Amino acid sequence: MSKLNSEQLGDKLFFIKDYMQANNAADGSHVDANANVTVKNIATLESEIMKDYFIQVNRSQVQQQIRAFFDSDLADEYLRQIEAHEIYVHDETSLKPYCVSVSLYPFLLDGLKKLGGEAGPPQHLASFCGSFINLIFAISSQFAGAVATVEFLAYFDYFARKDHGSDYLNTHKSLIENCFQQVVYSINQPAAARGYQSAFWNISLYDEHYFDAMFANFVFPDGERPCWETIKQLQAYFLTWFNEDRKRAILTFPVVTCAMLTENGKCKDEEYADMLATELAEKNSFFIYQSDNPDSLASCCRLRNEITDHSFSYTLGAGGVATGSINVITLNLNRMIQNRQDLAAEVQKIHKYQVSYRKLMEQYQASGMLPVYDAGFIQLDKQFLTLGINGMAEAAESQGIVVGNNQQYHTFVNDILKTIYDENRKASIQYGLKFNTEFVPAENLGVKNAEWDKRDGYEVQRECYNSYLYLVEDETTNTLDKFMLHGRELTQWLDGGSALHLNLDETLDKQQYRKLLDIAATTGCQYFCINVRITICNECQHIDKRTLYHCEACGSNDVDHATRIIGYLKRVSAFSEGRRLEHQLRHYRRERQVDVA
Repeated sequence: MSKLNSEQLGDKLFFIKDYMQANNAADGSHVDANANVTVKNIATLESEIMKDYFIQVNRSQVQQQIRAFFDSDLADEYLRQIEAHEIYVHDETSLKPYCVSVSLYPFLLDGLKKLGGEAGPPQHLASFCGSFINLIFAISSQFAGAVATVEFLAYFDYFARKDHGSDYLNTHKSLIENCFQQVVYSINQPAAARGYQSAFWNISLYDEHYFDAMFANFVFPDGERPCWETIKQLQAYFLTWFNEDRKRAILTFPVVTCAMLTENGKCKDEEYADMLATELAEKNSFFIYQSDNPDSLASCCRLRNEITDHSFSYTLGAGGVATGSINVITLNLNRMIQNRQDLAAEVQKIHKYQVSYRKLMEQYQASGMLPVYDAGFIQLDKQFLTLGINGMAEAAESQGIVVGNNQQYHTFVNDILKTIYDENRKASIQYGLKFNTEFVPAENLGVKNAEWDKRDGYEVQRECYNSYLYLVEDETTNTLDKFMLHGRELTQWLDGGSALHLNLDETLDKQQYRKLLDIAATTGCQYFCINVRITICNECQHIDKRTLYHCEACGSNDVDHATRIIGYLKRVSAFSEGRRLEHQLRHYRRERQVDVA
């Protein structure tokens, strides 16, 4: 047994004491703060205590691959860039690939058996729901981040129709609600295999045109085809049910994305758009993804993945649903711009790091360590190697550029993003792999980069780098500006996506939300959500979908708020200290300030 020396043991004993005294699990984490870990307990302590060693093991593994496929100088440069905070490798505390959107078709053919489970293929709605929960936990145990099942409601509908007929929402409504509760509440339960955090689960809903493009050729194993009319009704019912149950519990997952096609600056499926506007006016909360054609899918909080395959396979299912990122390395743009580094050269180095990481994953799979790939839920060739962006606004500020909807800032952003995009395309040809660029959520990285850069003498304007193309604290940036800043002009080269978070102080009405959907279509803002803070009473646990500062049920002033820390809904008190400070800066516009005329 390898032994820790006395200094190392002392560090770990100090960590335990410090963790016990921390305000929450995120504050107690020294290397990987995560608000998805809601409670602090012995299980979360155990998952945190050795993370610094996991990081060292991961870096050494990747360096070995870089030496084998490139050279030792580049391996040394990889470590130097990480330690100099020029780049950040996401989820180094895990040995696993990053995130995934899976095909559920192998689940229909083999159940959980190829993942090491005992359950065979589900035959009825009850067995589908029960085994699906186990499936999510099994798959999420093999990925560091999110697991998306964008076919979930289509499969749910198939089994519901099979058992109860096409009118099941009228004849068996209580049973359907019970099934929703079983799946959603179970997956929101913290899991021992994930350091006592719940599985990060995403699902998608579709308008008719998007659904047809994705599933027109889809066939279930028994020859049955998806039924759009019943799926349409189920989608609407799920949104309503989920909204109502969020009055009883802060249900973080699934992160819901509603995908819709646009045409000539308008929502193509008017009925679907009206339904979403109605839900938003009823204080529902979800992401919206718009596209002029179904060439991409948003499934991992803000990740946009290009789809080149809409074919159907009787082994793997619909070709367009399986995607994700194997690895994400984020550029600290503020530091690099102030260093006057050659961006193209830096991106080329990152490509080599990621190719080396991909080789490591191939070795894992060849050794039988990644059964989710062998079982057909996902293939490495369908996943991206993702370059992340953080510190864009801060980099502009360091060059004397005003961050906002102005031409100088537009040019600055586009020059950077196009450089990265062009290098990604060259690398895809050179290495035969898929690369993309994402404006990463940076839940804890935004805080870290600001702290590191300030410590090292760089120009830093705030305590947390922005995760958006605007400044969260800027009261002068109006709603239309935010949609334009996340619209097609600035995000045309962001093929991995970005998300606009429109923070409002109060809920709008249906007509205003409907106009916002068309504004997004006109500006080309593909991915966005609308956040109104939820009020939670710490005394009686009453949940109010409005932003209040006292409890209207019991009168207590001891209240907490819940909002999206980045992509997922959590109590603000569960945020890390740095993110709590950033939340205090967020500007929530009042209704009269939201110009949607």
